[in-house]
Amino acid sequence: MYSGEFERIGKRLFAEHLVGGNFGNISMRNGKEGFFIKRSGAYLDIATEPVFVTFKGDVPPEASSEYRVHLETYRKTRFEAIVHAHPPHAIALSLVTDEIIPEDSEGKMLCPKIPVVRGGPGSPELADNVARAFSSSKLVIVQGHGTFAAGMTLDEAFVCTSLAEHSCRILSLKRSLSL
Repeated sequence: MYSGEFERIGKRLFAEHLVGGNFGNISMRNGKEGFFIKRSGAYLDIATEPVFVTFKGDVPPEASSEYRVHLETYRKTRFEAIVHAHPPHAIALSLVTDEIIPEDSEGKMLCPKIPVVRGGPGSPELADNVARAFSSSKLVIVQGHGTFAAGMTLDEAFVCTSLAEHSCRILSLKRSLSL
């Protein structure tokens, strides 16, 4: 079940150029015991068996290197799914601002303020910063790294990921057209 859902969303992420290579990861909560997450190094658009991470205990070495963000988010929120991607316009804007305020109609409606947080990839600091930002937003951009989007379903998290890139692309186009 999870493998097929991960592949379906992974293909959408690739189709919209929100990830490249084997970058990014996906997870889904599995009850109160833990969550399934993409395997480290696995491509998102190819079905591979995800790794189960428990909320208590050792983390399997084959789990994605960003498992800490997913673990901390599930511990501190009610979200059921997380998508981590590397949308280029969102990453670029995260390098020049601490918060992104979408100006397009979809962005204003669905995520009027996108926080930008800091922390090294896979680090406890990043996990804490992202989980804290999720208390007020379903979408977070990590400076120079990418987006984390959360929702009750993978589709909801995917839509937020797509929205981030769309809104950031619009802002970048606006800036390039400003006289």
